[in-house]
Amino acid sequence: MPQSVPSFADLFSQTERTAVHLEMRDSYAVDYERGPFADWRAGYRHKPDDRASWWRPWLDIVQETVARGVVIRRARIVSQPVSEYTRFLYDGTFTNVAAGEQVRWLPRRHASDIALPGNDFWCYDGKLVRFNHFTGDGASGGGEMVDDPAVVKLCAAAFETVWTRAVPHDQFTV
Repeated sequence: MPQSVPSFADLFSQTERTAVHLEMRDSYAVDYERGPFADWRAGYRHKPDDRASWWRPWLDIVQETVARGVVIRRARIVSQPVSEYTRFLYDGTFTNVAAGEQVRWLPRRHASDIALPGNDFWCYDGKLVRFNHFTGDGASGGGEMVDDPAVVKLCAAAFETVWTRAVPHDQFTV
């Protein structure tokens, strides 16, 4: 049965060993008129040596969690050629890596035989899953917490299979 959804800061503060994240969409809530994606489309790129310009609260959470010894891994299943939004994500992924995340990319054609859950998710310590629900246009549809062992097992197995096949960020090209 679904539970209330704690904040990411709360979830990560309670994580002891691992947090894994599987992303499977080619785009998320995209604002073509304003915001980071619009800026990127207009040619703006973060400069890796200007950390103050791109560091954000999410990266603080990641850095603090990794500093406690928690391993954070993110895998993205992507169509090829990649969408414009995926290219945007790719260009900014160095920020996740700088904070301590390990990131890999899997071309969708290599995921056809993997039993995948229907939604993106985070899995914490192999015990708890936070599903991220999205609307058809990529807007957030809310989260859902699940601790059912069968669901956790499906998500953990799916992530590990994707991770094994995926290409590390520093070796992946878009």
